[in-house]
Amino acid sequence: MKVASKWAVAAWLVLVIACSIVVARASFTTDISAFLPRSPTPGQQILVEQLRDGVVSRLILIGLEGGSPAKLAQASRQLAATLRQDGNFVAVGNGDDAVAPRDRDYLWRNRYLLSPAVTPERFSVVGLRSRLEENLGLLASPAGPLVRRMLPSDPTSELLEIVEQLEGQSRPASRNGVWFSPDGGRALLVAQTRAAGYDIDAQERALAAIRAAFARTGGESGFTLRMSGPGVFSVASRASIKGDALRFSLIATVLISLMTLAFYRSPRVLALSLLPVATGAIAGVAAVSLGFGAVHGITLGFGVTLIGEGVDYAIFLFTRARKDVPPHQVLDRVWPTLRLGVLTSICGFSAMLFSGFSGLAQLGLFSVTGLVAAAVVTRWVLPHLMPAGFSATAVTTLAPVAMAALHAARRWRYLLLVAVMMAAAFLALQRGPLWSDELSNLSPVSQADQALDRQMRKDIGAPDVRHLVVIGAPDEESALQASERAVEVLRDALRKGWLEGHDAPSLYLPSRQAQRARQAALADIPDLRGNLRQALEGLPYRSEIFEPFLKDVREAATMRLLDRTSLEGTNFALKLDTLLVRRGDGWAAMLPLRGVSDVAAIARGVEGLPGARALLLDLKGESDRLYAGYRREALAHSLAGAAAIVVLLYAGLRSGRRVVAVLAPLVVAVLVTTAVLSAFGQLSIFHLVGLLLVVAVGSNYSLFFDRQIEPGPETERTVVSLLFACVSTIIGFGLLSFSSVPVLHAIGAAVGLGAALALACAAALSRAKASA
Repeated sequence: MKVASKWAVAAWLVLVIACSIVVARASFTTDISAFLPRSPTPGQQILVEQLRDGVVSRLILIGLEGGSPAKLAQASRQLAATLRQDGNFVAVGNGDDAVAPRDRDYLWRNRYLLSPAVTPERFSVVGLRSRLEENLGLLASPAGPLVRRMLPSDPTSELLEIVEQLEGQSRPASRNGVWFSPDGGRALLVAQTRAAGYDIDAQERALAAIRAAFARTGGESGFTLRMSGPGVFSVASRASIKGDALRFSLIATVLISLMTLAFYRSPRVLALSLLPVATGAIAGVAAVSLGFGAVHGITLGFGVTLIGEGVDYAIFLFTRARKDVPPHQVLDRVWPTLRLGVLTSICGFSAMLFSGFSGLAQLGLFSVTGLVAAAVVTRWVLPHLMPAGFSATAVTTLAPVAMAALHAARRWRYLLLVAVMMAAAFLALQRGPLWSDELSNLSPVSQADQALDRQMRKDIGAPDVRHLVVIGAPDEESALQASERAVEVLRDALRKGWLEGHDAPSLYLPSRQAQRARQAALADIPDLRGNLRQALEGLPYRSEIFEPFLKDVREAATMRLLDRTSLEGTNFALKLDTLLVRRGDGWAAMLPLRGVSDVAAIARGVEGLPGARALLLDLKGESDRLYAGYRREALAHSLAGAAAIVVLLYAGLRSGRRVVAVLAPLVVAVLVTTAVLSAFGQLSIFHLVGLLLVVAVGSNYSLFFDRQIEPGPETERTVVSLLFACVSTIIGFGLLSFSSVPVLHAIGAAVGLGAALALACAAALSRAKASA
């Protein structure tokens, strides 16, 4: 090996070692904020915060099925008791008798601080008499036994007032003392994980703990465990993506390796053909780690597919190698064309580097670095590692077939015009939008699992997760006060039929200001006993039965104000943690809405609250707008990249006619691929990434067919190398089109079809030499 060769190999080894050290120290994340715009709207910021670390993202809905209600209830209690001892969870609710009495006790003991109806007027002679007369009617109703028990201590019906507030919330049905679905076929539990929702590893451990606890309780009884929620979906999605990517990658690697081994008949060449891709992958991960501080899982998962083009570079070298020509001379001949192809690919992927979404910028940096590394290894390392005198003898066998296919493609060139016209007409006549702006369309969660989640949320009484009032405040007390003002607006909307129900943190924990006002209302009563005596005149009550009422009012006027610790041990604690959260340096009150029919009217009411930073969010709309922003920006940058490719081609080819000739096959391939994909549904941002890769791969084919085709061994080897590279690409990406994961399916379908069309179009539009 010459000195220059040794230096090239040594430099490559140093690069690989250095990149490996960086990769070994790199941190990997699945944090959704990597795909948050750098200048997000307030709604997008809140959306991503809730997806990352909101309490809702920590909730796991659990269902037990397959037994009688009595047995399911017993299993529910056992499972809840086990999980409450597990450190993975901060709260587990199932409506059981162990907690329900605490809920009732909390409401009863604190009714005078919780009830918004507590005012001095309510305890006046007129106010007391009005409530006592109403109670007379209730005593004769089916609720009579309950009213008779509460009357001596609560003649003003404060508990009923509180319950009426909470009746706006849909709550689970109860059987045998625990929560059940309405049909009694499923016992229900809700678990809140200690870890944040974005911590998928921790969510996976929590799910494993639930399964282990179920196996010890209900598993032996033949019950079925159902789980749903953001954490369940995140874990399942990661496993699905990882499983499909690994499975199809292994299959593709085996198939391509077998084909490569059969074609080159050299294990050494097989190993060498993988060096550019492996080097590109390591260099890409290292670059992202150094540039962004952490590598996002999506970048790692999908970036590897984007440097699949790197395998083509080795194929172009090995297939064109001849015994009588040194490898470096082979590359000297092909390098100008290959270099231009690499540069056009870099232009395409560089468009993502300027994305306002750091996740897409990571993807761009990974791809560009990987392509450069793969090209450099092919140019300066592989020629020095090739076996001496290597030549792919299979070229002689495949050359007649490849040349026959080339001549046939030229005869079909006029069909391209028909295909382009049909594709353009199909796209122009589409009634709906070409691109989907709904993030839900990319969900790898099956329709059955999504249906189960909707049903369990409905059964458990979870609020509509679409509409949410968010109120920002500097501290917890201010947030609660703003929540109370918003509740008044929502009550008015409820009366007008603009919504069916709402929830609010102040329903479970009033602000200290409101509690003090209610205590002051009780303390300001000059003579409650005298007022009660006058109110009872002419009514069939004995005054002495209301001594507990007088005692409770006196105690409530001086009792300790409620705070978060007052709710410990109740189901209301979980509610409060969900609805009142710390956000940055401040606090936020969350008021979920249910059955919204007039969004604009409610928004005007809550967003016009004085002294509050209130916002009515349509979470589905925000998520769709967030995704639409990804897509629009990616499309804009792709067009900018396409313009850069045109400029680069003109600078390299110095001929407008040749630029058009190179671009024409790519335009046809992208147009027809887009039409075919859109026939099966709307396109997503990952279809766009796939189309970018079609341009990257196809530019190599088109550039090699740019010059006039002359008969001879050199042409035969070129055509065979292009055919071999295309088949490898189709295998690698085409397999992904069979994935059940929408992201992998989109990229695989686009690249598999587009690469085949790009080669076919480039061959069909190639020019044969007119004369010798």
